[in-house]
Amino acid sequence: MSLPRIAVDAMGGDEGVRVMVEGAALARRRHEKFSFLLMGDRAQIERALESHPGLAGAAEIRHCESVVEGEDKPSQALRRAKGTSMGEAVAAVKRGEAGAAVSAGNTGALMAISKVALRTLPGIDRPALAALLPTLEEQDVIMLDLGANTECDARNLVQFAIMGAAYSRIVTGRPRPRVRLLNIGTEDIKGTGEVQEAAKHLRAAKTLAIDFDGFVEADKINRGDVDVVVTDGFSGNIALKAIEGSARFVTDLLKTAFRSSLRSKIGFLVSRPATELLRHHLDPNNHNGAVFLGLNGVVVKSHGSATANGVANAVAVAARLLEEDLTARIGEDLAELGDSLMANGHRTPSDSSKIESSAK
Repeated sequence: MSLPRIAVDAMGGDEGVRVMVEGAALARRRHEKFSFLLMGDRAQIERALESHPGLAGAAEIRHCESVVEGEDKPSQALRRAKGTSMGEAVAAVKRGEAGAAVSAGNTGALMAISKVALRTLPGIDRPALAALLPTLEEQDVIMLDLGANTECDARNLVQFAIMGAAYSRIVTGRPRPRVRLLNIGTEDIKGTGEVQEAAKHLRAAKTLAIDFDGFVEADKINRGDVDVVVTDGFSGNIALKAIEGSARFVTDLLKTAFRSSLRSKIGFLVSRPATELLRHHLDPNNHNGAVFLGLNGVVVKSHGSATANGVANAVAVAARLLEEDLTARIGEDLAELGDSLMANGHRTPSDSSKIESSAK
């Protein structure tokens, strides 16, 4: 199957052009159907492509004069989006020159540029940032929102649940993904008014293809019992960073323990297959590629510190969402929900509530 080109912000990320081009080349070696628009400084991209002749024939370079910096606020990035590698990658999706955009740049800026350029799907008030997180089971869990909206009402949370479930059906193949709202307890009486109201609407939406059974606590996110965890961007961003920090803590603790004595070093050699499996499972590059759900187009955010393998995985996420037509699936589920929730006049948080994410 032939895929639309994928626009890559070649200047984003901690190491910029080298890793982004290497990641695109790796994705191309894994799947020859991929082709790319590489946005950024032409001279730098051409130098990077010298090491990847297999990519050169499948990529078009679009020269961009400027770059969205990591410290730029979303409002600043919006004003100067035209001509930047990030802004032009998203614009290529809007113009139909690319099917999806991938960037490892400033998260808040990418969200702002994408929302203004692509707009949201009918029936969606706000896009949400969703990512795959590892679990004890074979399937990852999808969690959203991870930082796009600090405050959410019940209507926003219900929309996030619908979008997350549509994404989960693509990833897991489950016809009815297990959806839960993040809460401080699983009892029906726990949580804020917004969470309680969202739960009420999701329980009442019998026609939706989801398995909703209330709440999940933060310590159960990675157990593998849930397919989609829904929350506001403030809580989701904190939970995500706590999970990432805990994973780094465990791996660093193991490294320290295995280096502490000769006996520990011998023990490491004996247990190396198990520790390598653990390292692979916790490596964020193997789960790289957060998605801005709810837009009229596919935009994927790669982690700023991603390796070439991580960038290649982000490209693969973008391609899979194009193949499975995620936006159409979300639209179908919104139609199933009907107008009952939309007619209740819930408050929608103002644009000032967005997190200006520190992720690069």
